Amino acid sequence: MKQNSSSRRLNEQARVVIASALLFDISDPRLSMVTITSCEVSFDRSYCNVFYTADAKSYDSVAAAFEGAKGRIRSLMAKRLSWRVAPELRFHLDQSVDHAERIERVLRRESERAE
Repeated sequence: MKQNSSSRRLNEQARVVIASALLFDISDPRLSMVTITSCEVSFDRSYCNVFYTADAKSYDSVAAAFEGAKGRIRSLMAKRLSWRVAPELRFHLDQSVDHAERIERVLRRESERAE
C-alpha cells in the first residue's frame, strides 16, 4: 500500500490505540507479551491490518486470543479515534524478528568458523 503522510499518521494512530488497549484494557494473559509492530489502515478505513510479534512458543495461543478480543479492541478504537468508521481488524504475525534472529544465528556461526 502506498504511503503518504496522512496514511502514515492514520497507521500510527491505530497502532498506538491498539497497543494501549492491549496494555490497559484487555486482561487476556496470552496477550500480555505481545508487541504491535505496525498497522496498515485501508484508504477508506474499512479495515486495518495489524502486525504483531510474540514469543515463538505462543503463536497459536496469541492468534486465538486476538480472535477472541477482536471485537473489544475494535470497540475501543471506535471510542478513542474520531474516525467515522471503526475498521475491521485483521491480525497478522510479523515474522521479521524471527527472520532477523535466524540470520544473526547463521552469521554468528559463520564468524565462529572463520576464527
